[in-house]
Amino acid sequence: MRLIKTHALGNDFLLVRESDLPAGTDRPALTRAVCARHRGVGADGLIIYTPTDRGATMALLNADGSYSEVSGNGVRCLAAWIAAGQDHSPAEIVIETDAGPKRLTLVERIGSRTTFRAHMGQPERIARVPLDVVGERVEAVTLRVGNPQCVVLGEVSEARLHTTAAALAVHPNFPHGTNVELADVLSPSRVRILIWERGVGPTEASGTGACAAAVAAHRYGGAAADVEIASPGGVQRVEWLQDGLYLTGWAEVVADVTWLIA
Repeated sequence: MRLIKTHALGNDFLLVRESDLPAGTDRPALTRAVCARHRGVGADGLIIYTPTDRGATMALLNADGSYSEVSGNGVRCLAAWIAAGQDHSPAEIVIETDAGPKRLTLVERIGSRTTFRAHMGQPERIARVPLDVVGERVEAVTLRVGNPQCVVLGEVSEARLHTTAAALAVHPNFPHGTNVELADVLSPSRVRILIWERGVGPTEASGTGACAAAVAAHRYGGAAADVEIASPGGVQRVEWLQDGLYLTGWAEVVADVTWLIA
């Protein structure tokens, strides 16, 4: 089976064309196998896609085999693979997701990296919620950016990521789990985040997480509506405009892999 290895700022995905999946494939089991870091290819998730005239449709499974509605970095990775197969890259690619269509505009291609500006839609259900977690009360900002998000403004540290953020991801307030971002507003134009991804754990970057952190930082932390979001894998730009959120960042196709295990 052919797998394409991609990443966006270190948030990595494997792509498989749906027509290449053997009949009766146990998709969660396949995802856990191929995404395993030591016994598989290694990735934060598996994207199953079908090409369309405008781009592709996609379904996303997290590394643990669980379902995810959308990934901002995942749609960029798929768009980068589509663009790589074109002699002249299309100016716009539309990726159909379970959270609706995501329209990506090509910004530039430099070497192996392709930068897109993606329209991610409007954030929904924005609220501040006090939550008790690992012996402390936090003021969390909860919202949806196509998928569930929980942002905690304030201290950003690895220790807090592995305690507070990890516990929030499976907190009873989120019966289906949530993505969690610890966010520090460094200035009105820059926010630093660490991410605990639902069904994955720590990730180097997150597109929807960057969007969620930008919304929380603007609404409650004094950040601008146009802001750089810095994560361990690099920097993405988020613009919160009247017609929704726009996410700009790069993605890279790194390998064409043949999976040999039946």
